[in-house]
Amino acid sequence: MEQSENKHKRRVRYKGTHPRKFEEKYKELNPEKYADTIAKVISKGSTPAGMHISIMVKEILDFLEIKPGQTGLDATLGYGGHTRKMLEQLQGSGHIYGLDVDPIEIVKTTQRLRNAGFGEEIFTSIQENFANIGKVAAEHGPFQFMLADLGVSSMQIDNPERGFSYKLDGPLDLRLNPQKGVSAAERLTQVSEDELIGMFVENSDEPYAEEIADVICKELRKGQKIDTTTKLRECIETALAFLPENKEKKDIVKKSCQRVFQALRIDVNSEFEVLDQFLDSLPEVLADGGRVAILTFHSGEDRMVKKAFKRYYKAGIFREISEDVIRPSAEECRNNGRARSTKMRWAIKN
Repeated sequence: MEQSENKHKRRVRYKGTHPRKFEEKYKELNPEKYADTIAKVISKGSTPAGMHISIMVKEILDFLEIKPGQTGLDATLGYGGHTRKMLEQLQGSGHIYGLDVDPIEIVKTTQRLRNAGFGEEIFTSIQENFANIGKVAAEHGPFQFMLADLGVSSMQIDNPERGFSYKLDGPLDLRLNPQKGVSAAERLTQVSEDELIGMFVENSDEPYAEEIADVICKELRKGQKIDTTTKLRECIETALAFLPENKEKKDIVKKSCQRVFQALRIDVNSEFEVLDQFLDSLPEVLADGGRVAILTFHSGEDRMVKKAFKRYYKAGIFREISEDVIRPSAEECRNNGRARSTKMRWAIKN
């Protein structure tokens, strides 16, 4: 008898009673089969590995006022949680287009929504950067409702192979589309110390930008590679070693790690330039009376959205804009720690 070429692969074993590494969390990575495990993780205020919990769903739906027969755009498809709720509002009539630049996650999300019963007649996914919504709208628009969630999805953050988190050891990549552009590790070798300082300050208001950039550049000059998330985190820890040893130091180092990784991610993916192009295109892609909601996660993004909305309001293009940001409820923040920094702004076109 011929032996089967496809040998059964044993599950990754883990030490102790609970899996710690991403690849060991086989139950969390299979939500359809292990729904009870998913529910337990979420009930503890955590996000299951490989999943993303949508933020401010009620607030978004309340504002967008989606009606059957309308055409809408989710400019940042991600895990598809927001898209699914918006599709449900259409009640089988209308269409939603979902954009995502990530070639890995868009395939999974499309299949997830197909399995949920949303076929090609009501939902279309397009692998496209949301900077290019003008091109998408020329073919499929204009849109009666739009959503852009500018946060990085949890399944990208939690997968160490993507290199988004300083907490997990992996390649220092940080690209939303790992098939294009240069990785964060390569980017570090391309910029001068002054440029690195500017990147940390402009992209994330890092107070120790000079000290961190100094250590990184010294390591690179010595011929050391900073090509993993752990190596970059160690550079940050070395740069802040001068801080007094007290209970605040750990939190200061943690926040600097978050800001440096954020600044690099923004740079590698040209996030501010992409957002600028997206905002410039809004008037032409929204239908008359169309509604747009945008979720931001740091001050730089929020300032850009606020300025653009005010500009269009003064020009008479938008008839109404949110006066203040809308934030997630205290209960949502308790249940999902990643919601805490979220700000929502909205606008309605004339």
